[in-house]
Amino acid sequence: MIIGIPKEIKPDEYRAAMIPAGVEHLTAGGHTVLVETRAGLGSGIADEQYAAAGAGIVAHAEEIWQRAELVVKVKEPQVAEYPLLRRGQILLTYFHFAAARELTTACLKSGVTAVAYETILDKSGQLPCLTPMSEIAGKMSIQEGAKYLERPMMGRGILLGGVPGVAPARVVVLGAGVVGQNAARVAAGLGAQVILMDINLPRLRYLADVMPANATTVYSDIHSVRDAIAQADLVVGAVLIPGDRAPRLVTAADLKRMQPGSVIVDVAIDQGGCVETSRPTTHQQPTYIMDGVVHYCVTNMPGAVGRTSTWALCNATFPYVAKIAHAGWDAAAAADPGLAAGLNMIDGRITHSGVAGAMGKR
Repeated sequence: MIIGIPKEIKPDEYRAAMIPAGVEHLTAGGHTVLVETRAGLGSGIADEQYAAAGAGIVAHAEEIWQRAELVVKVKEPQVAEYPLLRRGQILLTYFHFAAARELTTACLKSGVTAVAYETILDKSGQLPCLTPMSEIAGKMSIQEGAKYLERPMMGRGILLGGVPGVAPARVVVLGAGVVGQNAARVAAGLGAQVILMDINLPRLRYLADVMPANATTVYSDIHSVRDAIAQADLVVGAVLIPGDRAPRLVTAADLKRMQPGSVIVDVAIDQGGCVETSRPTTHQQPTYIMDGVVHYCVTNMPGAVGRTSTWALCNATFPYVAKIAHAGWDAAAAADPGLAAGLNMIDGRITHSGVAGAMGKR
């Protein structure tokens, strides 16, 4: 099979979809790997390293899209890439279709087979390809939230961990999955007072046992969320329904309950966001203010730490790349139900129930 690795063109996206070790594995198995020049520079990987592993270095992305049977990316196709998509081509990347109707329409029209990292399941029903990026985004949410609480960033002027004699920041984390757990752990480690909210009681019981004493678990309902965010300095949106839109837990009216200069980091923005007033932002313009509340809604947070993210991503995704390359998507999916769960589109049809529901096609 011919596998193509184009350079990511989403603004401030520094991850690469494959590391040289993956290239070497595929080429040793008889496959051809084409890598667009400079595709790895944001992660510290030079063209020469890919070439030494057996890749062909290609000057223009168009050649990769024309020749490759399997295109492996990090982020969803950008508008400039829509005309390059073609029927019968396999595209393996993060799509987040539920929050992107234009992208969904373009991919359906093209007829690509879309395999989404974010809905692939492992044998325990977890999301192995989403987990490492969720870990990074969860940790980054506190790093970024702490920065935007600073007064020059239009925040409240609060140090997350406080100092002796001065109370620390109050952090509310909405969702106790991978993102939420990592966010809560980092915030608690820095000394903040943390409330971690979810509707999964067994999960809350587990986290209550393993979290530091300054992290408290609270069952999430309309009233408990409103009460918590009214006292919060930093709110992290960390909810996920695989493949579907994130539920709206904070309404526009709720913002009026929050303190001026408080910060929302909506990590769920890839799936539409869990805050009604959230809209996608970039690393170049990461925040905006609404009703006095700073909103940070960057859609590719892990892209800022490309070196860490690329290795974490490829450790998780490469086994699925190899399965598809060696067997084709149909045989690979038949042999692995978890990989089959990653099939979001086939030949112009939506094949994932979450995506179908978000598009009104359920």
